[in-house]
Amino acid sequence: MHDKILIIGGCRSGKSSHALRLAEEIQGKKIFIATCMPHDDEMKKRVANHRKERGRDWETVEAPLNLPEAISECAVRSDVVIADCLTLWISNLMMEKAEEKKTVMETTRLVHSIKNAPSPVILVSNEVGAGIVPENSLARAFRDSAGFVNQKVAATSNRVIWMVAGIPVVIKN
Repeated sequence: MHDKILIIGGCRSGKSSHALRLAEEIQGKKIFIATCMPHDDEMKKRVANHRKERGRDWETVEAPLNLPEAISECAVRSDVVIADCLTLWISNLMMEKAEEKKTVMETTRLVHSIKNAPSPVILVSNEVGAGIVPENSLARAFRDSAGFVNQKVAATSNRVIWMVAGIPVVIKN
């Protein structure tokens, strides 16, 4: 099985937990690629809780900026990879002052790494475009970039699952 699965939904909708459940169905080595750069105590606590939830069977790889490379490298030495989450990755790129052109280039590299991964890859992302139009240009740029990345990853995924209140709704199978 070489599934490429995108799990998308709002904040606290159950995306990460569902990704873990799907990955636990696969026997063998499991790698979790984390894109979070915890800058405060609350976020550090969230990261610690997520690690605890995964357990010792998981190897964690930190890839706040180099997600395409991490997927390519991890997929050849594991039986399943989770990358959580794309929206934090986008935020990290933006905080590095990456211009839109670089985000497009990195997204192309990301899609290529997903397509060529020899093991299943499960990607987690937030849906940020269902709310109101943000009032400032940075927030609008983030929303637009997230929408662009989500569309490209959904197009290359053979399954897309939308999480609503902890309930997985398959929107592409």
